[in-house]
Amino acid sequence: MKKQLHVISDGKLSLEAFAEIAGEVEPFADRFHLREKHRTSREIYEGVKLLCNEGIPIHKIVINDRVDVAWACKTGVHLAFHSLPVRVVKTHFLDMPIGCSVHSPEEAEEAAKQGADYILFGHIFETDSKKGIPPRGTGSLEALKKAVEIPVLAIGGIKPENVPEVLEAGADGIAVMSGILQAKDPAEAAKLFSKKLNEEGK
Repeated sequence: MKKQLHVISDGKLSLEAFAEIAGEVEPFADRFHLREKHRTSREIYEGVKLLCNEGIPIHKIVINDRVDVAWACKTGVHLAFHSLPVRVVKTHFLDMPIGCSVHSPEEAEEAAKQGADYILFGHIFETDSKKGIPPRGTGSLEALKKAVEIPVLAIGGIKPENVPEVLEAGADGIAVMSGILQAKDPAEAAKLFSKKLNEEGK
């Protein structure tokens, strides 16, 4: 199975800038997450339109937390610990793809049991966005991967050079923010991540 590359918005770039980068890296990425905690539903809805205008297929778009916008736009949704429970979303929106962020094997098992389609786990390595918080490391990733049968994606401090390490620990893919969004050439960075994901795993 192809290893997945998810690109996550950082809440700092304008939605226009994120959509523009998404358009450039689209051939190499499997999903684009709108993770914009400070924005209104209407702004996120506009963000989806911007992504579509840049040629991103609707099935590649994932909205963080806002089930209402995901439903209105027919995208996937990604749930955090403060979001609606997976089971509730699954019950009311049968066809909506659901991802879930977890921080332990127990949380992962619970999310899988409730019907999550994939899991995001991290942060694996040190990252500026989680300064001062010790990373969970690849050992934790390996333990979590053994606890569930659904795909597990690694997030946090992922760079092209440590992709083999997370794949070795069992990751089904990675999620990247600054490694692509802040790269001098985002398309080249995404291409490299994609290459690492799908050559090292063979």
